[in-house]
Amino acid sequence: MTKPPRRSDRRGGVVSARNEAQTQLAEFIDKYDPKIAALARKVLAHMNRRLPGAVCMVYDNYNALAIGFGPLEKVSAIPLSIALYPRWINLFFLMGITLDDPNRLLKGAGARVRSIRINQLADIKDPNVDALITAAVMQANWELQPKAKNTVIIRSVSPNQRPRRP
Repeated sequence: MTKPPRRSDRRGGVVSARNEAQTQLAEFIDKYDPKIAALARKVLAHMNRRLPGAVCMVYDNYNALAIGFGPLEKVSAIPLSIALYPRWINLFFLMGITLDDPNRLLKGAGARVRSIRINQLADIKDPNVDALITAAVMQANWELQPKAKNTVIIRSVSPNQRPRRP
């Protein structure tokens, strides 16, 4: 695997693209109400621990800040994502319609995507939610890399956005 590109910052130091993307993601999260931002940081940290070696693709869209988690830098390879809204966070299962959900946690009526609202960190740590995450990873044939670091890639930033605070 190649190292991320490096460039000089304004002070003459060297900044990796990885650090720059992490900083930009933190700035996107800072736009939200402090309670949502704090929960988002905890959820993101949990997902990064839960999905080692993930490619995290970030989309700061009109409606929400979305972060997809997958094994490759391909949108079609993303089985899971989180989306921040002004009042809540959702965990999305992009092929949720095909997952076994005996506890009926998954919500949505679309052709493929299902989601779970995350109101507190305990929601994403729930063993039933964890089982759904495992199922989504397995369904995607994603082999997690326990010692690998996650990569953050900023894919798009919408120039026009709804307010990030209620």
